[in-house]
Amino acid sequence: MSSPVTGILSLGLHPSDLDYSRHPGLDEGTLLTRIAGAEAALREAGFDVVSCLVPADPDEAEKRVRAVVTANPLRVAMIGGAVRMAAEHTLLFERVVNLLAQLVPGIVFCFNTSPETTVDALRRATS
Repeated sequence: MSSPVTGILSLGLHPSDLDYSRHPGLDEGTLLTRIAGAEAALREAGFDVVSCLVPADPDEAEKRVRAVVTANPLRVAMIGGAVRMAAEHTLLFERVVNLLAQLVPGIVFCFNTSPETTVDALRRATS
């Protein structure tokens, strides 16, 4: 077996900060289960990913991202749809992208549409 692909950040909105009224049939427990399944699929696909679930507050999210970047050498950041796609999180998205670009010059970004599409997003970014 080949060694895992390392230096990958999986950044997403913490499930406790998601507005579930916009996602019929989804709740925090279900989303946490889907995230755990996606993380298992990543390991199975050969990715060693550092997970970073951030709060919706941009200042608090920035602190969390700084701590993760300080503790882990990174080269790729996968930013989840809940951070990118909801208009109310535009400032959060902007702040984390700019922070990562500042802290990790040359970082490569990729994006998923759900926890289940994370493997494909990372394959695009690391090929």
